[in-house]
Amino acid sequence: MKTKTLKKNKVNVVTLGCSKNIVDSEVLMGQLKANDFLVEHESTKDDSSIVIINTCGFIDNAKQESIDTILRYASAKKAGLVDKIYVTGCLSERYRPDLEREIPTVDGYFGTRELPRLLKTLKADYKHELVGERLLTTPHHYSYLKISEGCDRPCSFCAIPLMRGGHISKPIEELVKEAKHLAKNGTKELMLIAQDLTYYGLDLYKKRNLADLLKSLSDVNGIEWIRLHYAFPSGFPMDALDVMKERSNICNYLDMPLQHISDNMLKSMRRGTTKQKTIDLVNQIRDKVPGIAIRTTLIAGYPGETEKDHQEMLQWVEETRFDRLGIFGYSHEENTHAYLLKDNVSAKVKEARSQAVMDVQQEISFDLNQQKVGNTYKVLFDKKEGDYFIGRTEFDSPEVDNEVLVKADTDYVRIGDFANVKITSALDFDLYGDVVE
Repeated sequence: MKTKTLKKNKVNVVTLGCSKNIVDSEVLMGQLKANDFLVEHESTKDDSSIVIINTCGFIDNAKQESIDTILRYASAKKAGLVDKIYVTGCLSERYRPDLEREIPTVDGYFGTRELPRLLKTLKADYKHELVGERLLTTPHHYSYLKISEGCDRPCSFCAIPLMRGGHISKPIEELVKEAKHLAKNGTKELMLIAQDLTYYGLDLYKKRNLADLLKSLSDVNGIEWIRLHYAFPSGFPMDALDVMKERSNICNYLDMPLQHISDNMLKSMRRGTTKQKTIDLVNQIRDKVPGIAIRTTLIAGYPGETEKDHQEMLQWVEETRFDRLGIFGYSHEENTHAYLLKDNVSAKVKEARSQAVMDVQQEISFDLNQQKVGNTYKVLFDKKEGDYFIGRTEFDSPEVDNEVLVKADTDYVRIGDFANVKITSALDFDLYGDVVE
């Protein structure tokens, strides 16, 4: 029996997973709004008649979170708290037959490239004129800009091509139009995302064209920071760094997941590179853009990873001194090339190896942060929590990197604005400072 009145034309969109999913949800919400639906993102009111869950299917933990979320709303539907549930995104793309069989309460499952079909099911029109327009779920001063979809890389551990298909670049003019629309609505920072930024343009322009895209985007009025996420090391387009150097609104920041350093692991992972090529690339990037902050992501416990491989990674992390680093335990994913290998590193060992790497990185981060004390940085402020305004330098992306904290009782800043901050003290992953004129 229903315990509350549901708003018939109201949709609650729930997003799980990465920033690519966030953009997909924002596009979906923009389309729904244009079709006169009331739309909320991750509403806590539970008064929507329709719930759309945008799922992640990347690794075990993410898949479980998606399944738990679907089951939660399936129970709500049985209790009369929801009329319709639709599931889209990566988990739905990858496991649709299993999900339809196991959770039949859901009214429809849709893949990652089936937005028009989902809208049609909701009796809504797909409006082509809305290219570049979406309802932001992030604070308006920063937005993700997805420059391509899918991936053509053969990495052995990765299921993304199974869920997102092959690489498709968006045309430069379409991305510029989207950036202009975002800037008009208050976006100051664009975070360029893709499964692989460095592949951009090969399909459309027959060459790696990230450099030309960066030039075009940096000319958009109102965009003060452009940040690069998810660059692949093999075939890295060095001319993009020339643009980074010459354009002041392109952050000296690069997110480049390297995954491992042992030649044995890199070969088995099918990364198309070697230890020495990786070391040389990092050195070349740092030589070309002095002071650049490099963020990387690593995998612990890949099949066949020995203690020697792990120690090699540890030593490399210590020597390379990445500005930002994250590490994940290997997840054994069906239908990937690595699934043919035995997942022979225990969960306990994966966790221990991950922690060992993060212990080293914590010391590096503390040391690098201490070197910032006394310096002044341009900071973009994202939020206020407790007694502090919290922002970021150009070397930090939201949610994953370091933060700058300014005491609210002595300094005032507006959320979404830039201010110059002199760093007065530092911890492992936090900087403290005072606003200066």
